[in-house]
Order: sequence, then C-alpha cells, then structure tokens
Amino acid sequence: MRLRHRDGTTVHLAYCTNVHAAEDLDGVLAQLARYGEPVRERLGADRIGLGLWLAAPVVTALAADRSALDLLRKELDLRGIEVVTLNAFPYAGFHAPTVKKAVYRPDWTERPRLDHTLACARVLAELLPPDAARGSVSTLPLAWRTPWTPRRDDLARRHLDLLSQGLAALNADTGRTVRVGFEPEPGCLIETTGQAVARLAGADPERLGVCVDTCHLAVAFEEPGPALTRLAAALPVVKTQASCAVHADRPADPAARAALAAFAERRFLHQTRQAAPGGPSAVDDLPEALGGALNGDAAWRIHYHVPVQRDLPPPLRSTRPELVAALTTLLGGPTALTDHVEVETYTWPVLPGAPDGGGLVDGIAGELAWTRSTLTALGLTEESTP
Repeated sequence: MRLRHRDGTTVHLAYCTNVHAAEDLDGVLAQLARYGEPVRERLGADRIGLGLWLAAPVVTALAADRSALDLLRKELDLRGIEVVTLNAFPYAGFHAPTVKKAVYRPDWTERPRLDHTLACARVLAELLPPDAARGSVSTLPLAWRTPWTPRRDDLARRHLDLLSQGLAALNADTGRTVRVGFEPEPGCLIETTGQAVARLAGADPERLGVCVDTCHLAVAFEEPGPALTRLAAALPVVKTQASCAVHADRPADPAARAALAAFAERRFLHQTRQAAPGGPSAVDDLPEALGGALNGDAAWRIHYHVPVQRDLPPPLRSTRPELVAALTTLLGGPTALTDHVEVETYTWPVLPGAPDGGGLVDGIAGELAWTRSTLTALGLTEESTP
C-alpha cells in the first residue's frame, strides 16, 4: 500500500514475511498464495506491499538463476503484491525450534553477512516497481555485543566500506538505488539510537543508515520524539518497522508474573529491561528476569513483538502509545523522515493462543489496517498504485 506525505513523498506500507517459515523458493511462492494475496483481499486493496524475508539459500538461488527471479516477479505481480524492502536480518533457520542468539550470525565481522546483504540488494533491485524511488534492506546492528575486540571492529568497518562500494556499483549497473538500514536491538553492539549515531558515524549517508524498530526503541525506554529527532538529524532512517513490545507496570505483582510467564517461549530471544533513573537494567531473556535477575520494583519492557492493533489483557499492556509517538515524529511533521514502513510481528506463530492460517491472515490484515488508519490520521493520504 502507498500513502502520500504532505511533502510529496510516497510512503510504502508493507508487512514483513519473516512471520512465515520458508527456506526455499517454493516455500516463498506458497506464502504469496496462502497469505499475501488473501491479506490483500481482506483489505480490499488492489495492491499491497510485502517486506520479503528471503533465507540465504533463496537469495543465492535467485541471484544465480534469472528464470527463478522472473518467476518470483511474475507471481508477485499476479497476486497484486509489490516489494520495495527486504528484511535481511535473519540469515536462515528463523523458524527453527530454537533460534535465540543464532539470529545474530553471521555478523558484520564475517564475509558471508556482506555477501548475503549485497545479494539481497541485487535481488531487490530487480523486484522494485519501476516508479519506486528506492529500495531498502534491513540488517542486524553489526553484532551481538560480546565478544567485541578491536580486530572485530576493524573487520566490521571494512565490510561496511565494501557494502557501500557494492551498493554504489549496483546503482551504476541498474540505475536503482538500494539503501541498507542497521537495526538497533537490545543486547546488540548497537542497542539505542545514540549508539547508532556513534557507531555509524562516518558511514556513507547516501547508502547506509538506520532501520528503526519501534518495539526495540520502546524496550530501551527511549522517548520516541527526542530520540528519533536526534537520530534523523545525524543518519537517514532508511526504514521503520512498526511493532509493539510487552509492558508490565508492576512486574513483581503475582498476576503480572503469571501473565508474563505465558510469553516465556523457547524459540526467540526476549530481552527484558527494567526502568531505572540512570538507564534500564538489563537481562538477555525473559526467563532470566522471571527467575529473579530483575527485582521487579519498576516497569519492565520485553522484546516480544505483539500485534500492533491488539490490547493485551491487564495487568499487561503493549507499547502501542510509543509506536504512535514514533510514527508521529517520523511522519507527522512537515517533512517525511522515513518512506518505508513495515509491520513486523514475526511472533504470531508463538503468541499465546497462536492463530491458525486463516486467523493469521485476519491478524496481519488487521495490523496493516490499523497502521494505515494511524498514518492517515497523521495527514497522509492513500495513493493509488499503478
């Protein structure tokens, strides 16, 4: 879906397909039929956007086989789907029984991460609609925070230089612009917007920037308005992932602890932060927090993406107010500070009371409808898609 900002910028709205499990092209094509097209039909839209997650084997196959790429492009067009962004954060195996910290490998100290990201950019350049101003690829915030050494720092910087050179070469070859956004995440080398500004200082601003995940922003207890205003003044916001975290005002309360226990699942990492005057206290996973690593004397926020349009039953709530504040800062002013918005609730399959396939279609359509409504309330207008 496309919306027009008051400054004339076309803002692309999509949902991210990392919610679906697929490690080969057949699986990706099946997603389009089972989920992508039905979501579009639920919304009554002529065309919707997908932020494709393509596992490394799929990207390798598409980059090497023109007929496979043509098949994917044909299926997207047939089902009324456009793609302007890829999520290249998970490399592969994102729906394994246990993912946890494996999602951060390979990291930006390793050559396969560079090669994969550039392959994603090449594939995206072929999938972009002719009238799209540019494409975006989101990636991890360099690495998990440990271990980090001067040598690893040098390797990462070298790979970012090669990434910028590769994106420039892609533009020269194809005439299409693709930018890469590094996504701050709790527990990683870049966790906050301030760390993003510090770590990415000197990076090529024409091709490299930040992917803002509003769940991660909330978990870090950053105030969206000031944080994003400072960020956008220093680095381009290449992409925004519209997402909500779990919030507990009184995590020491037995009812709150019982409610939180339902979110302590084994597939994904659920970093937990407790509010504190000097900056939040931190643990790497919710079971650690519930086990006593955090005392529960102040509010907790948990890196667990929950549907943006849904209220959580008390005594929990979602960080939807923080999401609205982030979107207001980025798109509610006279100038659009981002142009790719991707709803990213990849946790639907592990949510308490997870929906079946039909329920998932309704849930994703509901998220897109809510986000579209929120953006139109900020003054954006719907734009017809050719």
